[in-house]
Amino acid sequence: MALKKGEEVTLEIESAAFRGKGVAKVDGLAVFVYGTAPGDVVKARIIKKKKNYREAKLLEVLEPSKDRIEPKCQHANVCGGCSWQHVPYAKQLEYKGQQVADHITRLGGLSDTIIHPAMGSESEFYYRNKMEYSFSNRRWLTREEINRDEFVDDSGFAAGMHAPGRFDKILNLNECHLQREESFEILDFVRNYCIQHDIPPFDAMKHEGFMRHLMIRNSFHTDDFMVNLVTYQDDQELIKKLSDELLEKFPVITTIVNNINDTKSPTSIGRIKKVIHGPGYIVDKIGDHTFKIHPNAFFQTNTAQAERLYETAREFADLKDGEIVYDLYCGVGTLSLFMSQKAEKVLGIELVDVAVQNAKFNAKENNIGNVSFIKGDMKDVFTQEIVDKFGAPDVLITDPPRAGMHPDVVKRLKELKVPKLVYVSCDSSTMARDLKELTEVYDVLEVQPVDMFPQTYHVEAVAKLRLK
Repeated sequence: MALKKGEEVTLEIESAAFRGKGVAKVDGLAVFVYGTAPGDVVKARIIKKKKNYREAKLLEVLEPSKDRIEPKCQHANVCGGCSWQHVPYAKQLEYKGQQVADHITRLGGLSDTIIHPAMGSESEFYYRNKMEYSFSNRRWLTREEINRDEFVDDSGFAAGMHAPGRFDKILNLNECHLQREESFEILDFVRNYCIQHDIPPFDAMKHEGFMRHLMIRNSFHTDDFMVNLVTYQDDQELIKKLSDELLEKFPVITTIVNNINDTKSPTSIGRIKKVIHGPGYIVDKIGDHTFKIHPNAFFQTNTAQAERLYETAREFADLKDGEIVYDLYCGVGTLSLFMSQKAEKVLGIELVDVAVQNAKFNAKENNIGNVSFIKGDMKDVFTQEIVDKFGAPDVLITDPPRAGMHPDVVKRLKELKVPKLVYVSCDSSTMARDLKELTEVYDVLEVQPVDMFPQTYHVEAVAKLRLK
């Protein structure tokens, strides 16, 4: 069967694949279908034709899998925020574990490595400490809305999430279960307030309007709660009135910030930050360490699960008295500080200058004296001068971005031959690629998948390596 683009076919989904897609086979050819579950029989349309596979769009579930459930959220099938709400959480963990195992064995060629079952999150919903919503006058209509007999207006004030693949269209949310319930209630309140007071949303095509984003951050370990109103213009009288209404309606709010982004960039990070109420930050903890989290600062999105991820990394490091740790891609230093409790000395290395400054601030705030941070390219930092200054590392932690480590960094690690290495990854496919190279000098003993984002296909993984 040729399976031409545009052709409609009936498929039986056999397994789960990377990025939350289900896999069917037609005459040995893999067909990937988003929004399906293993065991589903579906009707789908071929939308992409490649030499070795096809991609198809789900049109209808003809026979649901025994593992398919009704999603908690009405937007689950169209919103980009969740991809696996139609699958029970136990099955999500099973699929994520299989995904990591497949990458490690097939891409990494590591058949003897112990791969543990995925470590689940205690909270399946309401686990995020940060949500970022967008506003637009261009509303994304679902298939059901388009097919209705009555007219559905796609203009006006839309508040919610970007439609998948669209920078200008917003899916107007009626519910969201990723952050605390107050989060959506505040979004709904701001949307209604703007409509009632004729406050226009931002138009990404014409670059005009007022409201751009609503960012909400809450602390896991304290009662701190932040609302960040991101606007295209600076109108403090308007913002003050809205803020007063928010504070009266939602006493849970401890600080309100107004970021002003008057550029064409779609980011929620404004050139100007004005603190409207409270200190302008929230305070949270990871382990025994306290962090001041400003509106645009990086902080792990699932606080409770971040602690378990870091505990796994520290366990794999197996730190002994007097050992020195180097932490590559250290970001704002959360993992470096976590390691400092058991290490003699920790050196965090990060390329982004603002992250290094934040890391130093975090160490100072926590009165930690055995951690240092330097700015530099990972492949260039291991000079004799650095080793003379900080000492030769006994343990190396690497937590690279999704693309994995640069080949030059992998090469340098093979030359250095640090006795113990721990690899923390947010993409097990690129981790598997790097591990395959590192096996020239290291044994990869075990890998622990960690689920930081329930209801999505994303999964972290931690690998334990020892010098041969």
